[in-house]
Amino acid sequence: MNSFFERKYIIQGIIIAIAFIIIARLFYIQVIDESYILSANNNVLRKVVVYPARGVILDRNGKVLVQNEPVYDILVTPREVKNIDTLLLCQLLDIDKTEFDKRIQKAREHSPYRASPFEKMLDVQTFAVFQEHLDKFTGFQAQARTIRHYPDSIAAHFLGYIQEVRDQDIEKSNGFYRLGDYIGASGVERSYEELLRGTRGVKNQMVDAFSRPKGIFMDGKYDTVAVSGDGLVSSLDKDLQVLAERLMKNKLGSVVAIEPSTGEVLTYVSSPGYDPNLMVGRQRGNNYMKLLNDPSRPLFNRPIAASYPPGSVFKVVAALTAQQAGVINAQTVFNCPGGYFANGARMRCTHVDGPTDLIKSIQKSCNTYYGYVYARMLDSRGISTPEAYTLWREGLTKFGLGSPLGIDLPGEKGGNIFTAEQYTKRFGSNKWKSTYNISNSIGQGEIGITPLQMANIMAIVANRGYYYRPHLVKAIGEKHIVKEEYKEKISSGVDAKYYEPIIEGMSRAVNLPGGTGYAVRINGIEMCGKTGTAENAHGADHAVFFAFAPRENPKIAIAVFVENAGYGGTWAGPIASMVIEKYLRDTITLPKHLQDRIYNGNLIPKVEEKKTIVKKSNTLSDTIKNKRQTASLEDKKQIFVHHSQITR
Repeated sequence: MNSFFERKYIIQGIIIAIAFIIIARLFYIQVIDESYILSANNNVLRKVVVYPARGVILDRNGKVLVQNEPVYDILVTPREVKNIDTLLLCQLLDIDKTEFDKRIQKAREHSPYRASPFEKMLDVQTFAVFQEHLDKFTGFQAQARTIRHYPDSIAAHFLGYIQEVRDQDIEKSNGFYRLGDYIGASGVERSYEELLRGTRGVKNQMVDAFSRPKGIFMDGKYDTVAVSGDGLVSSLDKDLQVLAERLMKNKLGSVVAIEPSTGEVLTYVSSPGYDPNLMVGRQRGNNYMKLLNDPSRPLFNRPIAASYPPGSVFKVVAALTAQQAGVINAQTVFNCPGGYFANGARMRCTHVDGPTDLIKSIQKSCNTYYGYVYARMLDSRGISTPEAYTLWREGLTKFGLGSPLGIDLPGEKGGNIFTAEQYTKRFGSNKWKSTYNISNSIGQGEIGITPLQMANIMAIVANRGYYYRPHLVKAIGEKHIVKEEYKEKISSGVDAKYYEPIIEGMSRAVNLPGGTGYAVRINGIEMCGKTGTAENAHGADHAVFFAFAPRENPKIAIAVFVENAGYGGTWAGPIASMVIEKYLRDTITLPKHLQDRIYNGNLIPKVEEKKTIVKKSNTLSDTIKNKRQTASLEDKKQIFVHHSQITR
């Protein structure tokens, strides 16, 4: 009996305890915790996303390259759309009734209860007119945001553009991005997206039955503030960029200038370019398709994605690596009878240089000299040629060739330096010698490097043996943070003493009468440079010029590459000279007739000509392919020996 009464009291105690817990919880929810008021009032509240302004991008001197300007998105909640003046709305947004119905249906499929974009990026003027009639459009609301604006319409390939997020972007972000958000798609907008984008805020707005705003809920107690993205200070010099783009107008190619002491990129031109303002606003999609279908490929980022035969600049690397390997020195002399002829290999020189030492070989750009240097590097080192070639290739990679340099832009390519295994496979044997690919000796053949790598080679020479990884952003945020990877000094693997004869040869090429670059010298500034003409199997040769200045305590290293332009001294040289003098003196003294020829020159091939060139190239490729199928090892050697010529 006592046991029964004990169980009775225990059960009663449990019930009383549960009741007390429930009462306490209700008291907490209804009296203490005010957050539930927000949930209870959701039917009269609207959560408005507050988009942050993306970080502003400045040039190295604090001048604005990218800023923000306001636009407005029109959102629609389908279930709330009732008895609106459809005709007026279509007139204000410049759409027809069919397009209106299509957009409403799309929004309904997304969610009939949640707001989704109906019309995006109305400019201030258009929205001002629309706003006057907003109360007539039940279910529609406006959302402010900002878009990018480029005051000078320059540096499109460096700056990049933003675009609306795709499903894969949302998925990869683990929910950070939502439908209608924007994300960096190219350039530094993409590389520095996490810093530039900022953090969204939310504003809780009270609305009436007609979805009209009635004020801020609880004085903004539950709102969150949008945080603007970090600003970036770029390494570009805006005035220099404007000049370089003007010089490259109506030309295909690149201009890359680097500050040797830091690796900061001063000028970054990919030509033809485009107005970056075309990639924002309501016409972005149409503009993008026009650019995409342009035969001159304005969207192609040439400085980091195009791979060209380097031509004469490669002789600088060849001379340095050969000295380090001990196969030549500054006094080494080879005789130039007008070409390199050895064991069946034939490689022409543009003229007879006679006895030529290292300095003269750079000054005169002697092909013959570097044929002999290449032969010594590969065939006279007491090891097999493929093994020696591997050592030769390793020397090139220390100059940043054959792989990306690591610039802070997406899509960088590493160029092309064949491995010994690739040649062995191509020739069908490992018994090949230097004569089989002698064109490598002068930067032709299978060698391809990017314009950024070309400019970096000049930075290495200017520094006498090292470089800093090229980069386009020199400081991040208010604290001006510099990424650690851009402070690292990277050695080229060649001792400083071996650079002096190379630099002397480059100085003579520009500053002595008769030098290949004498016409573009700068009075009072010792510019060390190298003109060149890189052979192009698909059409007219490319014009190239590489230089740094001044000789002592260099401030700028540059590579100019103009496609299908012929002589380097005619086109690329004047461009480089003007850019260098503008940077060092803020003036240009090159004769006016040379300036005018560059400004007014149009070297973009006609579409019909390009089609003919491609057809010719394919025919040549097919011919070589057919020959390879039946050639013996000796025949293959002859096929791959390029009868190369670098015109200075």
